Amino acid sequence: MRKAAIPVLLMLALAAPSFAADEKGAAKPADAKAGEGKSNEGKKGGAPGTNVDMPYLIAPLTDADGKLTGYAYLSSRLTAASDVIALAVRDKLPFIQDAMLRDVNAESVATADDPEKVDIPGVEKRLLSDAAKIMGAGKVKLITLCTVQISELHPVQTPALNTPPEEMIPAGQAPKNPVKSRCES
Repeated sequence: MRKAAIPVLLMLALAAPSFAADEKGAAKPADAKAGEGKSNEGKKGGAPGTNVDMPYLIAPLTDADGKLTGYAYLSSRLTAASDVIALAVRDKLPFIQDAMLRDVNAESVATADDPEKVDIPGVEKRLLSDAAKIMGAGKVKLITLCTVQISELHPVQTPALNTPPEEMIPAGQAPKNPVKSRCES
């Protein structure tokens, strides 16, 4: 009898810290309590199961004269209103991708003041509109551009061969086109 009681007591001892009492005295997992009060506005995504990683978009960059100067490689993530709608988004992914690709090729993605800089808020708004046209109103909540990488058409030097390691770059200077992710894995 004592041998059977030891595993039961061990399980109870291990399970006890994972539960915490809320104000009304009901048991609740500690993880659920830790996430209370935090909004999703600061995050670039939605609840688990609602995010859909989109295929890369390649958008041409042009200067004020309309001359091609390079390409922007855009990685994006779409956030659906629910996990069920996310499944429908995955089914219509080729149509959404086609609409987005047509959009970024029809109109410049660059900012007005710098043809080598992508207007991220403007592009996100346009891509959200494209996804809403395909899926319907209210089904897509958010589009996030995760990474933006600029590739010049005729670079003066090959960046891979002539970019010094990070520890050799003087303080205060940064690589011209660093790749930064705005999405969490």
